[in-house]
Amino acid sequence: MTPPPARSAAQRTKDTLHRLENDVDAWVATAAPDGAEPCLVPLPFVWDGTSLLIATEADSPTGRNLVATGRARIGIGLARDVVLIEGAAQAVTPEELPEEDAEVFAGKTGLDPRRLADRYLYFRVVPQRVQAWRDGDERDATDLMRAGRWPSAG
Repeated sequence: MTPPPARSAAQRTKDTLHRLENDVDAWVATAAPDGAEPCLVPLPFVWDGTSLLIATEADSPTGRNLVATGRARIGIGLARDVVLIEGAAQAVTPEELPEEDAEVFAGKTGLDPRRLADRYLYFRVVPQRVQAWRDGDERDATDLMRAGRWPSAG
């Protein structure tokens, strides 16, 4: 099977933004500051145009790692059509999160941490670097965002 032709950076950015707006599930990778084992978990997310909103148990390895380091790496999509995001994460308690944001999150993901017995935290992940590629022919120029800017959005 012949792979489709490589997309331009502008098209990959458009496709990436579409995926951020419409997908619900992501793989979230974190690591503890002490060099402990990295943690990779599937979590639902909501994209608001500038950040991803995720939620996880406060006492989970992912929750502890995000609080401790404020860093995450997120994978969205398939191995041959992937978006990778490196970002800064800020914890937000359910009480601090605006009601509208909590309702949007619950409505899109089906998860409402405000209603769960276990203590959850929301995290806003602001992308600092975004990469996307579909196949080998797009791997030479994978960066779509650098230092929090979309240079290819033009």
